[in-house]
Amino acid sequence: MAREIAVVGVVGLGTMGAGIAEVVARSGIRVVAVDLDAAGVERGRGHVEHSTARAVAKGKLDDDARQGLLDLVSYGTDLADLADADLVIEAVPESLGLKARVFAELDRVVAPDVVLASNTSALSITQISVHTGRPGKVVGLHFFNPAPVQRLTEVVRTVVTEPDVVADVVAFTRRLGKEPVVIGDRAGFIANALLFGYLNHAVAMYESRYATREDLDAAMRFGCGYPMGPLALLDLIGLDTAYEILETMYAQSRNRLHAPTPILKQMITAGLLGRKSGRGFYTYDGPDSPTVVPDGQTPAASSDDTTGVRDVRLVGVVGTGTMATGIVEVFARKGFSVVLRARSAEKAEAAIGKVRKSLDRQVAKGRLSEEDRDAVLARVSPVVDFAELSTCDLVIEAVAEELSVKQAVFRALDEAVKPGAILATTTSSLPVIECAAATSRPQDVIGLHFFNPAPVMKLVEVVETISTGADVVATARALCLRVGKHPVHCGDRAGFIVNALLFPYLNDAVRMLEAHYADADDIDTAMKVGCGLPMGPFELLDVVGLDVSLAIERTLYNEFHESGYAPAPLLEHLVTAGRLGRKTGKGFRDYSR
Repeated sequence: MAREIAVVGVVGLGTMGAGIAEVVARSGIRVVAVDLDAAGVERGRGHVEHSTARAVAKGKLDDDARQGLLDLVSYGTDLADLADADLVIEAVPESLGLKARVFAELDRVVAPDVVLASNTSALSITQISVHTGRPGKVVGLHFFNPAPVQRLTEVVRTVVTEPDVVADVVAFTRRLGKEPVVIGDRAGFIANALLFGYLNHAVAMYESRYATREDLDAAMRFGCGYPMGPLALLDLIGLDTAYEILETMYAQSRNRLHAPTPILKQMITAGLLGRKSGRGFYTYDGPDSPTVVPDGQTPAASSDDTTGVRDVRLVGVVGTGTMATGIVEVFARKGFSVVLRARSAEKAEAAIGKVRKSLDRQVAKGRLSEEDRDAVLARVSPVVDFAELSTCDLVIEAVAEELSVKQAVFRALDEAVKPGAILATTTSSLPVIECAAATSRPQDVIGLHFFNPAPVMKLVEVVETISTGADVVATARALCLRVGKHPVHCGDRAGFIVNALLFPYLNDAVRMLEAHYADADDIDTAMKVGCGLPMGPFELLDVVGLDVSLAIERTLYNEFHESGYAPAPLLEHLVTAGRLGRKTGKGFRDYSR
């Protein structure tokens, strides 16, 4: 018979504990909220009052409902006040010793059948539970911050948690309007185990000066549709909290990619904790403020200075695939004359047809007039011979993602295109310097990694090799801005920014599934609902294509030789079996039905 939960205890009234108290009271359940001292109680009360006042101001709660909610919460400093609770949720700081002491005391205070839940985001529920006489009635109940807004809860069972306890806690979280996923006791659970490896990798990129903080964050926002960039997110979470989670994960996994990047410890020691201290990776206008203010690392405002920028009027594009035709459309719509080179006249005409089809869709949606469509098409000239690219100021290669094929194109371009022209590759992971080495002008070669679909996606990764001229980099940036794209700069390293951060995270998700820790639906739900990502990892892998994903992961592993980058065997097996995702009807999910 399901437990009746009429009174819920909350221990620890920081931001998370106060948020949980508010969530429970919003559902009409009485809450007994306890903190260690009167100051903690007043802070918690202030959090609840301030949060509910904001909800009233936004029209999400009326005054009577707010007062009713506040009346349901009582406060105290003695754990004995929880004697009548039907469920207790602990939300004290992330210290195993502190949590163990709290659970031992709660075990003495509450009735024998009462469930004790920890809101820990990474610590072992099993280690916490053994400090009680009821380990079968101890679970993890991980809410996400801010608790009144975030819908995901991770319900964490240990090897001894009783099935009815899990069922009752799942029913309780649904009563709160949350979306629960049930998982085993593993450091980081689902969301943090996948999220913090990615965040740590971004910090390592920043620490090595591979890319600026602004470019790292912009790359993931514009390239992947993430609501926040990794460094801004770390500032929101708190660098000290992130460090503790990574330490816990590393202690269990011994995966070097989970070992906190050294600069995190240095920043914490210096008091740079993120938003809560007013400064972290960014500087804010005060503690707990979301408003970023300029500091010594803020890039200088762009000006109209075009010193060193080459004049580009005629653009060539080599290729006829989706990326090539998308790039043709981008430049032609911004007034550039474009020469599209194909291997045959038929392929050239088919490519122009793709551009026309894309423009026709914009006409149908009322975003483009028929006259403007015709003007765009008139600016595109299809050709077959490389020699017809001879007068181009910039040529962008967008052929198959095979190094030998790209090198052959660059050798042909080197012979055909005038001196002083810029040669660019759209590769997403291959070494740009290998393309440059196929020419006699490596200083004029650069990577311009557009994202698919090019007419829609704002991001372009501007990839410079050790040979690329500064004027070429400046010209590439200026061109991106002229065609309405957001350029981010990085060096010539496998995966550049976006793929180097994205694909190890996707690989970790496959490993999690492979280990039967959680199913694909729960993992996707955790990352979409808990982290606000536009797609879960398995949805994204099936869209990208498992063969494409495997090729990128192999490239990363071959360059960095990190064991954590080695493609998960399950991914290898699915590709071998021909299950490549949506394009074949089957991948991690079956789309054929």
